[in-house]
Amino acid sequence: RYALEQAALGKNVALVCSGDAGIYAMGALVSELLDRGPDAMGVSGAARRVEVVCSPGVSALQGAAARAGAPLGHDFCTISLSDLLTPRDDILRRLRAASEGDFVIAFYNPVSKTRRTFLAEAGDILVGHRPEDTPVMLASSLGRPEEHVRYRKLVDLDVDEVDMLTVVLVGSSHSKLAQLGEGPRMYTPR
Repeated sequence: RYALEQAALGKNVALVCSGDAGIYAMGALVSELLDRGPDAMGVSGAARRVEVVCSPGVSALQGAAARAGAPLGHDFCTISLSDLLTPRDDILRRLRAASEGDFVIAFYNPVSKTRRTFLAEAGDILVGHRPEDTPVMLASSLGRPEEHVRYRKLVDLDVDEVDMLTVVLVGSSHSKLAQLGEGPRMYTPR
């Protein structure tokens, strides 16, 4: 709100977020605020007339995929496991559909301090539709000095290895983990 109201005063304003602003980030929030009036916790009429330009960035999904090799070589989807803005039943329905559709799945917001069980539940749903040895990539703190990438089998997915700065990429039933070049590489054949 503050940034939009400052722009309404004629100031040049930039909102910066990690990843791509349009993927689980600030882009949707800005659009929501612009779509509401002041009486609905939105912004002023002047702020609603501000021209917003959204510049694409590298999403966490793309960053993780680049580190892995080519896990998104075929159909994939992203699912946020945060139930702060999305009802739990909706997330479970999407999880089941993506699992049955055999998509590579990128999980955003996989765990939080208070939400520790949803990723394990997701793993249980996925094991019902793909092999237990399906490759999973855990990519934490991408682009930061403490970046850490590791691979697990779906059956060995451990919630304690994951935090809110981790993107979890779960392969489809066709995804492979192979020793290519200087390290393991995850890919999904076309």
